[in-house]
Amino acid sequence: MRLITLDDFIDTYFKIIQRGSGFFLSKFTFNKENRTKSAFDNTSFISSYFWSIPKVQERWNVFVSGNKNTNYLEYLTTNFLKDKTNLKLLSLGSGICNREIELAKHSTIFKEVVCVDIAENLLQIAAKNAIENNVTNIKFINKNIDDFDFDENEFDIVFFKSSLHHFDKINTFLPGKIKHTLKSNGLLIINEFVGATRHQFSKKQINAINEAISIIPKKFRTRYKSKLTKNKYRGVGVLRMILADPSECIDSESIMPTIHKHYKTITEKPYGGNLLMSALRDISHHFYTLDDEKEAILEKLFLLEDTYMKNNPSDFVFGIYENKK
Repeated sequence: MRLITLDDFIDTYFKIIQRGSGFFLSKFTFNKENRTKSAFDNTSFISSYFWSIPKVQERWNVFVSGNKNTNYLEYLTTNFLKDKTNLKLLSLGSGICNREIELAKHSTIFKEVVCVDIAENLLQIAAKNAIENNVTNIKFINKNIDDFDFDENEFDIVFFKSSLHHFDKINTFLPGKIKHTLKSNGLLIINEFVGATRHQFSKKQINAINEAISIIPKKFRTRYKSKLTKNKYRGVGVLRMILADPSECIDSESIMPTIHKHYKTITEKPYGGNLLMSALRDISHHFYTLDDEKEAILEKLFLLEDTYMKNNPSDFVFGIYENKK
């Protein structure tokens, strides 16, 4: 476990450049919930995230659905829910609820979609978007998960969209509150980071990430909103992870073992991210639009990650699992 690394100082510097000193100062509080909220509250912030690269999104679509133009929601509704009706879905840590609104549009499938999040401003934006899209079968609840009432057998589906890795004590949470509120044969659906807790990647993974960085020409390694170049990945310190967001990947490596122990797997689609997430952090904006050279670079990175995944579990997974009481 790494307590602190050089990358912690480098990343903090670029966070100040990209998000402003206000974001940095918001971390100086003993209130863990407020530090977590500050990680998500800045809705005007635009950064350089690898999941925003269209070519990466196509790659994930192929892993999940087999078609680069079919995302995981389309795959879910077309292949697993098309004959279902009057479903009630709970989304925990729903954020801006973009995916939940898309699901709620299938009004013949979903009677109600319930979104729960601690960030009130994100839910306000979500409510406005729902109205603009004429979606009325969706509900927004601003609560901490500890204050939410998990009524027994209430939901047909519990949905985690990049939020489950923010929950602690997974080995009691999933077989406890989640199993309790799911109906018998209800579905647990995740699209999640399930890799190392607190991003404490192995030396093997860090070496592979640096190999990926070395593939990228220097001109495409200038960091977002900067002229400085990204040259190496050293790993993340636990101290910075806790200060930045106490909930970030707090027990992520327990997700898959716990699900496999307590739920029946309907389908499970690993889609990588082991190298791309860290290698492309802060430099992804170079690849939002592509020419032949950039596309060739991404293909080399994809091949390297595919090779790594042959002998290592995926850091990101889409999965559908059935509840067995």
